[in-house]
Amino acid sequence: MSHETSRDSARGRRRWHRAAGAAILVGLVATACGSSGSGTGNSTTSVAGGGPTTVALSHALGTGVTAATIKIGVVAPDFKCFQQFVDQIRTNEKQVWQAYVDAINAAGGINGRHLVMDFKQFCPVPGTGVQASVMCTQFTEDDHVFAVMGTLVDFSGDTHQCIAGQHKTPLLTFLVDQAWIDKAPGMLIAPDIAKERRVNVILTLLARQHTLAGKTVAVLGETVTKKAVSGTVVPGLKKLGVKLGATATLTINGSDTTAAQAQLDSFIERWKSDGVNAIFMSGEQVSAKQFVEKIKKQMPNVMLIADTGQVNGYGQDYVVDHIKPDPYEGIISADGETGAQHDLGDNFKLCASIYQKAFNAPAPQWDTVIPGPNKKTIDTYGLLEDACTLTQLFKAIAAKAGPYLNVDTWKNAVDNMGTVPDMDTRYASLHKGKYDADDTFRLVAFDSSIGTKGDWRELTPVQDVGNGVR
Repeated sequence: MSHETSRDSARGRRRWHRAAGAAILVGLVATACGSSGSGTGNSTTSVAGGGPTTVALSHALGTGVTAATIKIGVVAPDFKCFQQFVDQIRTNEKQVWQAYVDAINAAGGINGRHLVMDFKQFCPVPGTGVQASVMCTQFTEDDHVFAVMGTLVDFSGDTHQCIAGQHKTPLLTFLVDQAWIDKAPGMLIAPDIAKERRVNVILTLLARQHTLAGKTVAVLGETVTKKAVSGTVVPGLKKLGVKLGATATLTINGSDTTAAQAQLDSFIERWKSDGVNAIFMSGEQVSAKQFVEKIKKQMPNVMLIADTGQVNGYGQDYVVDHIKPDPYEGIISADGETGAQHDLGDNFKLCASIYQKAFNAPAPQWDTVIPGPNKKTIDTYGLLEDACTLTQLFKAIAAKAGPYLNVDTWKNAVDNMGTVPDMDTRYASLHKGKYDADDTFRLVAFDSSIGTKGDWRELTPVQDVGNGVR
């Protein structure tokens, strides 16, 4: 069994998700009258196919909102239940999240209301500990929070739909599918980019660079990405005019990957016969170590392309552990600024200053290696980035919603946000029909020689893809 680790780029918001994914793979001025208030007000919003229109919005305060407070749920993985499967862990999660909540409160809160945090953890290993699905009932029906934010891992999207769709509770989290967003528009918010839009960005950039010219390209997916593969990846590759090899869909069920490994062995032999020399990997699980190691061992010269940037972090694990060759060397994806560039920006400086004030210690940098117990490393950088990114994004939307914070005013605010603060990226936006924020991308390849543990090497300049790749 391969050990997996923690999330996407050297920047924090993405790196964590590999830890949870791997575990699954292996295992406002307070002028309101109170929460029972009623009435309506007018707000300007945009409608598809036309200009602004005036709609009536409720003046009742939403669930979890009082004249003085907003109750928010924060969800985080419990690393104790799956740390044997990962190289990188997080510690003191509640304390770090509380620091970023406290920073907002110390600055006056949101329209005069202070945030009250309801912190819960779950185990992403099926059948072990508190499961992600329980989070929906606990936050919405038991604790009556206004919104939920944090790292929520459920590859089916059922828990996301339960919170944001069925219970109409705003959910801000990472690594979501466009199909999930479409079921709860304006309620499920991703600070990063939906998988389908990311695929389109990657394919467009590959076409511009003629990266796949003369290649025979196979697609490797998994059950949960089957729809994206057939609806986005394969049609996109056909549009590029490249020669296609066989498409493989691995069946991955919990910790037992025996069937998936056998499936991959069979497809590797077929790909060799077909002259496949490039593989587009679609999904969090198929890009994990045990599958990439197998591919590169049997097809050492194959070009790998991933639609998830967290493969960068996998490559870093080999660097940190001094293991060569690194099977992720040269793997291509799309990402934004490098960790070094991000750490010089105003967004990270704000997040770092909050951390330093709360803990009386400098915030770690993108390539800081913090030793942990049992030869693990501690991902404090990713943790502080997550907490800072999601609390600041929530603050911006809730502030725009105005003094009467409820589902109506929240959705109206999201639909009319435009540019938003996304502390982990340079360009970001939300508006009606677009509920994934990150717009900062370029074509990149993993280079183990950068920094102390490797990072993305840029192949194209960073650009704002909010309105598509231009």
